[in-house]
Amino acid sequence: VNASRSRFVMGGHLVYAAHFETGMGYRNDNTSGIPIGDAPETMYMVVGGKRYNKGCCFDYGNAETDNRDDGKGTMEAVYWGSAMGGQAHQGTGKGPWVMADLENGLWAGNAERGNDQAPLEADFVTAMLKGDTGNHWALKGGDAQTTSLRMLFDGPRPQGYSPMRKQGAMILGIGGDNGAFAVGTFYEGVLTRGYTSDAADDAVQANIFAAGYGRKDGLSKRRHTAIHV
Repeated sequence: VNASRSRFVMGGHLVYAAHFETGMGYRNDNTSGIPIGDAPETMYMVVGGKRYNKGCCFDYGNAETDNRDDGKGTMEAVYWGSAMGGQAHQGTGKGPWVMADLENGLWAGNAERGNDQAPLEADFVTAMLKGDTGNHWALKGGDAQTTSLRMLFDGPRPQGYSPMRKQGAMILGIGGDNGAFAVGTFYEGVLTRGYTSDAADDAVQANIFAAGYGRKDGLSKRRHTAIHV
């Protein structure tokens, strides 16, 4: 990708992002330590909130190691965009939404239709997916220029997705089968083992805010309390 396409100010410094056009993406099929099967994991990414489309799929997370669609539950990646209809089980309005790409479906909740997640509108967006073990998962999202994260969904998996069959590859900007029809701007992201606590999620968002996305002044003058989890 062309990093010079997405220069921006962060905490008073000029920095660069990964600017994805259609046909672009990253993948590592030979990872170590990435959760597989129904093991729990948590991931987040910070993306450009104004840059997205309906294409498949602007994902970041856990995918198939053979670059193919291996069926429901064989991947678990956080998605940003406005995909609607078909295998996209979107929220309300016209998007964009934070969704989970669980293979053969983008999910804003666990309903085929009628998920009540509202579009998330911000210049910089934190998108978080938490995949628990034992038929439970959650989505969170928020404005990366604030300290608050909103719970977008918390409940059981969609029908046919438990137990999960994750394989442990890592992708960015593409779908599990290398679908590369999406656009997006990626600033940062983390995938970690385990289902994180709300306190840990809030601490991550506080650090994202303190980094100063879009601010010309350096670090925020607001006082933050360290959270140990």
